[in-house]
Amino acid sequence: MRGGIFKRYVVGLLAGLLTSVAAVNAAADAPGVSAGGTPEPNVQDAQNPIANVISVPFQNNTYLNYGPLRRDANILVIQPVLPIKIDDDWNLITRWVTPIVSLPRVSAGQGDKFGLGNMEPEFYFSPSHVGELIWGAGGKLWLPTATDKALGLDKWGAGPAAVVLTIQGPWVIGVLANNVWAGSGAAKANQLTINPFINYNLSDGWYVSSAEVVTANWEIKSGEQWTVPIGGGIGRLFRVGSQPINARFQVFDNVVHPQGAPNWQLQFQVQFLFSAR
Repeated sequence: MRGGIFKRYVVGLLAGLLTSVAAVNAAADAPGVSAGGTPEPNVQDAQNPIANVISVPFQNNTYLNYGPLRRDANILVIQPVLPIKIDDDWNLITRWVTPIVSLPRVSAGQGDKFGLGNMEPEFYFSPSHVGELIWGAGGKLWLPTATDKALGLDKWGAGPAAVVLTIQGPWVIGVLANNVWAGSGAAKANQLTINPFINYNLSDGWYVSSAEVVTANWEIKSGEQWTVPIGGGIGRLFRVGSQPINARFQVFDNVVHPQGAPNWQLQFQVQFLFSAR
């Protein structure tokens, strides 16, 4: 691998470590955390995107062979998850997806870019009492937070979002999907995201996982719209003192992708978990 890959991994991981201290402290002080500080979340809670736990994931994605110069790009996604109890029957699960983007030079006229992309908060209404099928439905927003036009579309937008999963013994299997529309005229976005996930839990907190993020950009020409990664990896839930932490590493091959898009992806995630009342 080239040195640029490791450089962007270091940048992303350092940014995650620096911001994690503030995020973890904020979550620990938030309503819904057990007063005694004793963590209750387990590994299946970490794998359930709408579990009734507070979660602060830092997901670093390195994309290989990006752009016409075939360099590497990096996106650190910080997405704190906060469940809010509405009543005895319903919860509102909020996920604040915040990308920090590092793009390489793509031409003589456009150099490296680094900054904030479009924040995309998600909101899921989910039943408090669940059976074999766990589900949530709601919406997703697209906020005009991109600090550069190369890092995102600086427009308002929204769309529907839903998730469904089942937990069967050691298996956690499900799919999360949304479509968002933003802007109008020449400056607009229309993007579908499908996130199927499958986890098989082993002993001592270890598990194998495959959690691809499939996207379709409906605004570009037919034949170039889809990005379909295939792959997976391994993870483990462990504790530092009484604090549960979930760490996961995955590798994906983009078997379908637009021209100039990356063909490989490396993903490393560290997720802090806190009990909710």
